[in-house]
Amino acid sequence: MNASGEPLSRPPVTLASGLAFLALSTLALSSVSSVSALALEAGSAPAAIVAQAAPARALTTPLEAFGHEVGADYRLITYTQFERYLHALAGQSDRMKLLEIGKSSEGRTQYLSVVSSPQNLANIDRYQEIARRLAKAEGVSEEEARALAAEGKAVVWIDGGLHSTETVPPQALIAALYEWLTAEDAEAKRILDDVVILFAPLNPDGWELVSTWYMRNEDPLKREYASIPRLYQKYVGHDNNRDYYLSAMAETTNVNRQFFREWFPQIIYNHHQTAPAGTVVFMPPFRDPFNYNYDPLVMSTLSEVGAAMHSRLIEEGKPGSTMRSGANYSTWNNGMERSVTYFHNAVGLLTEITGHPTPSQISLIPDNQLPRNDLPMPVAPQTWRFAQSIEYSQSINRAVLNYASRNKDRVLFNIWRMGQNAIDKGNADTWRVTPSAIDALNAAAGENARRVDPALYESVLRDPARRDPRGYVIPADQADLPTAVAFLNSLIKTGVDVERATRAFTIGGKRYPAGSYVVKTAQAYRPHVLDMFEPQDHPHDLQYPGGPPKLPYDATGYTLAMQMGVQFDRILDGFEAPLERVADVMAPPPGRIEGNGRAGWLIDHAPINGYVLTNRLLAAGAPVFWQEGETRAGRQTLAPGALWIPADDKARPIVEAAVRELGLNAHAVARAPGGERIALKPVRVGLVDRYGGSMASGWTQWMLEQFEYPFEIIYPQRLDAGDLNKDFDVLVFASDMIPADLSAAAQRDQPTPDSIPSEYRGWLGHITAEKTVPQIDAFARAGGSVVTIGSAHRLAAAMGAPVQDVLTGADGKPVASTDFFIPGAVMQTEVDNSLPLTFGAPSRMNVFFNRNAGFRHAGEGASMVRYPQKVEVSSGWAIGAEKLSGADAVLDLEHGQGRVIVLGPDVVNRAQARASSRLLFNALFYGPAASRAED
Repeated sequence: MNASGEPLSRPPVTLASGLAFLALSTLALSSVSSVSALALEAGSAPAAIVAQAAPARALTTPLEAFGHEVGADYRLITYTQFERYLHALAGQSDRMKLLEIGKSSEGRTQYLSVVSSPQNLANIDRYQEIARRLAKAEGVSEEEARALAAEGKAVVWIDGGLHSTETVPPQALIAALYEWLTAEDAEAKRILDDVVILFAPLNPDGWELVSTWYMRNEDPLKREYASIPRLYQKYVGHDNNRDYYLSAMAETTNVNRQFFREWFPQIIYNHHQTAPAGTVVFMPPFRDPFNYNYDPLVMSTLSEVGAAMHSRLIEEGKPGSTMRSGANYSTWNNGMERSVTYFHNAVGLLTEITGHPTPSQISLIPDNQLPRNDLPMPVAPQTWRFAQSIEYSQSINRAVLNYASRNKDRVLFNIWRMGQNAIDKGNADTWRVTPSAIDALNAAAGENARRVDPALYESVLRDPARRDPRGYVIPADQADLPTAVAFLNSLIKTGVDVERATRAFTIGGKRYPAGSYVVKTAQAYRPHVLDMFEPQDHPHDLQYPGGPPKLPYDATGYTLAMQMGVQFDRILDGFEAPLERVADVMAPPPGRIEGNGRAGWLIDHAPINGYVLTNRLLAAGAPVFWQEGETRAGRQTLAPGALWIPADDKARPIVEAAVRELGLNAHAVARAPGGERIALKPVRVGLVDRYGGSMASGWTQWMLEQFEYPFEIIYPQRLDAGDLNKDFDVLVFASDMIPADLSAAAQRDQPTPDSIPSEYRGWLGHITAEKTVPQIDAFARAGGSVVTIGSAHRLAAAMGAPVQDVLTGADGKPVASTDFFIPGAVMQTEVDNSLPLTFGAPSRMNVFFNRNAGFRHAGEGASMVRYPQKVEVSSGWAIGAEKLSGADAVLDLEHGQGRVIVLGPDVVNRAQARASSRLLFNALFYGPAASRAED
């Protein structure tokens, strides 16, 4: 019995007694209605109904569907099988409504199963509307909120499979769905009456890849998925759980729409694995640091739900759950699925459970046998079965759902309360207290730190200059409006309200043109707005006073507006403007063609969409040039790098389409401009990857596709074969591609060729100093361009290029973390934008620095991008940042007849660093063009 007197029993998940396998294709599926694939842009398409709740009938069991129970040893159910089973259940159950919410990156359908009582499903549109009104809070009084909370149903999201080699969550999702469609115990019936459950598979492509790879061996003892040949998400693999504020991937956008634009769940439960050693599962609450932007009610409620989760396992005699100090997970970074919810006033849950379809071991960790607050019931070392992990997962689901049921009215009302708090704060003078404010307070207190004058609270912590903004204005006349629109689309995808000016307006004496955008902070998702515009002020988090830093869970500074180079103004006082709400994601506003000359077009280099235009022109065989100096275009003077496109029949429709669709402005001129220019040519780009896949290369691939660069993915065997100039003009090495030790023995193991299908054997191999580096060196000396990003600068040094890392000591070892530590932060640089590599960049540019390098180089090719003498951290945490004082961030080095271009910061950074991505795009064109010019 639980504390409420209800039985804890539920349908058991039993271990399969045999290994017989029944393909789901043999299952006779009930006919269900279907819809065609959605053709709309990800983020703008509402969910499509695949099947309404059906009259109750006997449900196909997992055993009948798959030939074994969920959680059977040595068995994984594929996504294809699960998809068919979904349709079968939707046609059989009156507790389920099946929705199609979009397509995956590889084109598979992503589903959402809406599960509740038949009575609730009959009124589901009303409950969905209640959830929306309470979450957005706009125009809802407290009295109305309480009435809506009493009428509504709690909405709880439960998912699985985001990280596909974490195989417990997707398999547990199958068991959970069947359980909640069939459970008849008193607790379950109450939950189904009070709660709408949303079950969602997050990564269909990865689920299919990993499960089919594991099952490919007939011998169960040989089954494994450690050797999968590529990332389990088409582009970004594990980083699909770092995409939730940018929302670049199709799957992320599908999910964000359900969270913040369709269903507005109050609790979002993201299942993961693996557990810390010597435990079974990590569950909330999490360790500090606490992000200073979200409502504290989020964290207090998170602790409540976490306590319910731990208590449920202990009540059921299930040991081994840990929290807080049991692992490194924090609530600082906004990019993860469960953490983006905090910035939207929802409770995000993460569990990390042990388990594997091949029986595994719970290890003996002596310290984890001693009970403590963060590990109240240790688990004994033992052989661990897959089914045990499934059972734990179902128990934790029950705990979460029981909490939502018992606290239904509170859960619903509190999401309104947090939303209303945000609106109220956005309409008043408010101050967030962050570490820098406390530093200022301590400085003002001086030696009287133990007896601080209370008046300093008002004079320091309530300093008018430190006020939070009432809103942000994004001017329509900024140099790269299409990128600003891309940034705003990320906000819209995550539910933020964006407005557009219908006519020109003035705030604080500054005039803004019609078409400018405004993001007000007086909205429910104010915490997310602040986090995307304002610097992250991370605490100085040391293991002990004077000791080394604690490793943060992810980047400490990531302000998206800064990374993307968006120009915006912070408005500290209340303001009014003629605005209209933007309904959905936007295309860039159409540009214009100025003048009527017929010689050709001049286009400023600053808008990043110019690279799309350039690639389209080159693909069509039309000439494109970069003007090396300033260029007059009518009354304007364009900065160095302006595109010159001579008029011809090929170019005209491409330019006109770019102006219309890409938001570019073109100057039609009567004569060709004077001055030196660089002739661009189609480039043959080789993007280097490895067996198993590189996330950094995957993000780079996605970026190249978005900007329509032609490229080929190549692997170490092709590099080792040499004669690279025959096929490539440029080789690109992403930030995680070059290890510190370039010996094969030091790099991660790979499968033997005969153990994998033949189509993947050419992907095997390592980049080594002995075999690979000489071939890359020969490529550059023969006229090729080598472009390294971030930590791949090690390759330049291995090639003998004059690259000196200022962060390396005299002994050749990195500086100690007590002296220098920047674990993901946004840094300010100074830019000489008169040079080809920096064309289009502003004179001061934010870059993303993640344990990268700064350089000393006295020769040519240096000082085009460098850190200021007084180093500035725009967002995030840095120890010893002054060591970068005056250091070069980018090097352009001649190497024989070719070039080595070293981009020191991570100029891609999960597709977020749009401001500095132009350095990569320029390098792809410039290196080959410069090499040809010197021939």
